[in-house]
Amino acid sequence: MALKKSQLYSTLWSSCDELRGGMDASQYKDYVLTLLFLKYVSDKYAGDPDGMIEVPSGGSFVDMVALKGDKEIGDKINKIIGRLAEANDLKGVIDQADFNDEDKLGKGKEMQDRLSKLVAIFSSLDFRGNRADGDDLLGDAYEYLMRHFATESGKSKGQFYTPAEVSRILARVVGLGTAARSDQTIYDPACGSGSLLLKAAEEAPADVTIYGQEKDLATWSLARMNMILHGHPTAELWRDNTLSAPYFKNPDGSLKRFDFAVVNPPFSDKGWTSGLDPVNDEFHRFDYGVPPAKNGDYAFLLHVIASLKSEGKGAVILPHGVLFRGNKESDIRKKLIKRGYIKGIIGLPANLFYGTGIPACIVVIDKKD
Repeated sequence: MALKKSQLYSTLWSSCDELRGGMDASQYKDYVLTLLFLKYVSDKYAGDPDGMIEVPSGGSFVDMVALKGDKEIGDKINKIIGRLAEANDLKGVIDQADFNDEDKLGKGKEMQDRLSKLVAIFSSLDFRGNRADGDDLLGDAYEYLMRHFATESGKSKGQFYTPAEVSRILARVVGLGTAARSDQTIYDPACGSGSLLLKAAEEAPADVTIYGQEKDLATWSLARMNMILHGHPTAELWRDNTLSAPYFKNPDGSLKRFDFAVVNPPFSDKGWTSGLDPVNDEFHRFDYGVPPAKNGDYAFLLHVIASLKSEGKGAVILPHGVLFRGNKESDIRKKLIKRGYIKGIIGLPANLFYGTGIPACIVVIDKKD
């Protein structure tokens, strides 16, 4: 029987309760999502020689359960995660949280008890009845943690989880339902937890090739885990700043271009020019105008346009302000409309995204004449 969301949320709440006191609330997710991933793959793939994930000896959740009360529980949990990471080329992905950090988890008996209780909380979950392609457990967990903890601590970094319903709208307005070939590509330049990319890719009748970039390490790690759970282990996800260091390029150094693009970028990013000289951008993304230095909304929109093929289609979620703000943004907006790239605007209600109450819109792009 599949695990219910209510049970998942109850477990997440209890686990975060156990972590209180030693760390900022925004850091709970680093520990909680790692344990959730380990429990999930252990339940699904341990002992399965044909499994998508290899669960090696000494690298499963069962090995963690056996550590209850162990004086070296923190160090040994790190080693268990390390074995799973090494067996599946996931070093630097699932081993980001340090379970032996005395500053965050306490010293001696305090750490023993805290980690023993934390593992016990997750041992109550049973994922053997779940289908990864039928749910988005990590995405749901990420949404829950962002809603209840990261946003409250003021450390959400502008990351707003995209609700599944909105993700499907983006996929449909760009026409992913017509993507019938596996060599067709979908791209998200600010992919976050990967949930938007996954939901969009689900709309395509063929297994389209997935590309994404994300600058936040913990969130990028989550996206990698998410892709694996949903049967897309070959999805190309790169960690770096998309605006200052776009990773996907052609052999001649120009930007790689994609068939489809969907993105919910950080709203009104004040630091978008960090590491970037937009006036002399080598990729010519800002030929239609340089956005205001303290607002990156149009920077992401222009990046998406530059990253689409000549007949490519994209959908970008942006705050409503992009529709009427003046000065530099007004000039860019006029040029894009005159060029025929903006094919439509879909207004979205306020309070749709956790972390911001401002109303947003979907800007629909179609480069085909």
